[in-house]
Amino acid sequence: MARYVGPVNKRMRFLGLEVPRKPGKGPKMNSRRRLSPYGLQLREKQKARFLYGILERQFRNYYDKASKDDGSTGDSLLILLEKRFDNVMYRTGMFNTRRQSRQAVNHGHFLINDKKVNIPSYEIKVGDKISWREKSKKSPLFEIATANTKNNDSAKWLSLNQTELSVQINNLPSASDAELEIDTRQIVEYYSRR
Repeated sequence: MARYVGPVNKRMRFLGLEVPRKPGKGPKMNSRRRLSPYGLQLREKQKARFLYGILERQFRNYYDKASKDDGSTGDSLLILLEKRFDNVMYRTGMFNTRRQSRQAVNHGHFLINDKKVNIPSYEIKVGDKISWREKSKKSPLFEIATANTKNNDSAKWLSLNQTELSVQINNLPSASDAELEIDTRQIVEYYSRR
């Protein structure tokens, strides 16, 4: 699967996201020209794709699926993105970034309901139980996850067992649980004009 491998901070600045700063450095002034309404819509779509690590075709498929759901298309889109396996593992607080959680999923470190799953886009359901494979508990990623769970909180819709590092899905995420930086209204307008 293809993924973005370019300079992350540069991409974050371009999309208007907050870039982690080195201590003692002041904020960098961004003097870009004003965007047209289409430019704003395109940027919001690119921002959502970048944050969740999804390519265009897959993102379009999520949008098409969300537009068929009842209720707000934007909210449905965010819920679909939040239910991705790699995102759920990021939301547990075990990993610092979605890229790190995606790597752990790709390498097959997890079982969902006692079956090995290594597909980042796998859709999580209510009642699913995610656990580490016994073999994977010797990996450096398990040590990172153990250290991170002491400092990070997991999402409210998950329950994390800190001793076993297993996760139970209590309910599905809502749109308010998703990234606050994404303006879904702009994304809906972008796709509706095509």
